Amino acid sequence: MAFDITINGAPHPVRASFAVHDPATGGIAGDAPNADLADLDRAVAAAREAFPGWARTPDADRQQACRAIARALGDHAEELAQILTREQGKPLNGLGSRWELGGAQAWAAATAELPLAPKVIQDDASGRVVLYRKPLGVVGSITPWNFPVMIAVWHILPALRSGNTVVIKPSPLTPLATLRLVQLMNGLLPPGVVNIVTGDDRDVNLGAAMAAHPDIRKIVFTGSCATGQKVMQAAAPTMKRLTLEMGGNDAGIVLPDADPAAIAEGLFWGAFINNGQTCAAMKRLYVHDSIHDAVCDALVAFARQIPVGPGLDEGSILGPVQNRMQFDKLSHLVADAAAKGRVLLGGAPGEGLFFPPTIIAGLQNGDPLVDQEQFGPALPVIRYHDLDEAIRAANDSPNGLGGSIWTGDPEAARALALRLECGSVWINAHGAIRPDVPFGGVKQSGLGVEFGEEGLAEYTDLQAVFG
Repeated sequence: MAFDITINGAPHPVRASFAVHDPATGGIAGDAPNADLADLDRAVAAAREAFPGWARTPDADRQQACRAIARALGDHAEELAQILTREQGKPLNGLGSRWELGGAQAWAAATAELPLAPKVIQDDASGRVVLYRKPLGVVGSITPWNFPVMIAVWHILPALRSGNTVVIKPSPLTPLATLRLVQLMNGLLPPGVVNIVTGDDRDVNLGAAMAAHPDIRKIVFTGSCATGQKVMQAAAPTMKRLTLEMGGNDAGIVLPDADPAAIAEGLFWGAFINNGQTCAAMKRLYVHDSIHDAVCDALVAFARQIPVGPGLDEGSILGPVQNRMQFDKLSHLVADAAAKGRVLLGGAPGEGLFFPPTIIAGLQNGDPLVDQEQFGPALPVIRYHDLDEAIRAANDSPNGLGGSIWTGDPEAARALALRLECGSVWINAHGAIRPDVPFGGVKQSGLGVEFGEEGLAEYTDLQAVFG
C-alpha cells in the first residue's frame, strides 16, 4: 500500500518514498512519501491560509465536524486497524488495533462535546470582565509509533475543536494509518485545515524543522524525553506554546492487604498493554514482603495464558516489539537483569522482533531495568518491607507520568496517592486514562496536559475583555 501526503485538501506527490516495515515478518508493509522542507513549508502555508476561516467558523459547526470525524473513524475502523497492525505489529484483537480504533472514535466523540464558553469574571454595576479562549493558529503535531491513530486523534481533534489548523508529522516507523486518517478527515473539512507530511528522518528531520518553524504557533509532541527536550529547545526562539507528553517509568505499589489472585490480571495489563510499549504502562512493581511470592506466582500464572504471535493472526493477543532499536534496548536491559535477579517468566528473545512477556524478581533501584524505561514486555518486581521505603523508591526517578496503588482498602490508598510524584495515580488499576480527565506528567515526563477542558484550553490564547 502507498499513500500521498495531503496538503491543502488534496494529494501532494513527492519525489521519493521510503519503505515501512512489518515488525512481525520483516517484510514491507507499504511505502510512505519522503517529504522535504519545501513540502513542509507548503503544508504550513496551507494551514496558515486556512486558519482565519476555520477560526471564524461557528462553534457549533466545528463541533459537527469533530462528530463527523468520529463517525468516519467508526465507518473505517477495520480498514485502519488492518493498516495499523501491518505497520505497528500490535494484534488486531485484545487491546490491539481494533481496540485502538474504538478508543480513537470514542476520544473524537468526547472531544467534540468539550465546551469553549467565555467565562464571566464580573458583570455588575461597577463593570464587566469576560475571559475568552481564542485559537492560536497553526498547530504542529509530532506523533510516536506506539499508538499512531489514537495519539493523532488526541492531537488533532482538540486543535480543530478550538479553531486551529494542523500540520501533523507521524513517526517514520508508522506513518501509513495516519496518512489514511488524514485523507478521511479531508473529506469532511475545508482545504488546509489538516495537512500531513511524512519523512524517514535521515537526510531531513521534519520534526525539528516544525519545532523551529516561525509560522507554527504550537507544538504538541508525544515521545521520548530526549526528543521532547530537543523540541523545547528548538521552539524557544519563536516562543511556541508546547504540550509535551514524554517518557514515564511508572511505579505500582502492592500493599500487604491486597489479594494476589484478584489483582493479577490488572497488574498484567497495567504493565503489558501494547506489549509494554506505552508511556503510562507500569514499568516497576513494588510488592510487600508478606505477599511478594504470592503476587509473583499469580502474575506469572496469568501471563502464561497470553498468546503471542503475528498481529494478523486472530488468536494473537500480544505481538512483536515494533522496531529493532527498541528490541535491542530491551534485550540488553533484560540480559543485565537476568544476571542480577531471578527470571520468573520469559527472559530470552524470540525469533525476529518477538520477545516473550518477561517477569524478573530480585532487583532493586539502581538496576538498569528498574531505573530506565524499558518500553517493552518486561517487568521488574521489587520486594519491600516498609511502605515509606516503597514510596521513596517509587519517587526516586526523574520521571513522573503515572503510578498505582493496589490494595483492599481504596480509602486509605487515596491518601497514599497524594505522596506519589506523578501526574496520575490509579487505585487497583494502572493507565486507565479518560477523555474527560486531564493527563500529563510532572518532572521530566512532560509539560502541560491533554484531555478534558484543561487540555482543550492549551490550544488557545486567553484574552480578558474589560468593560
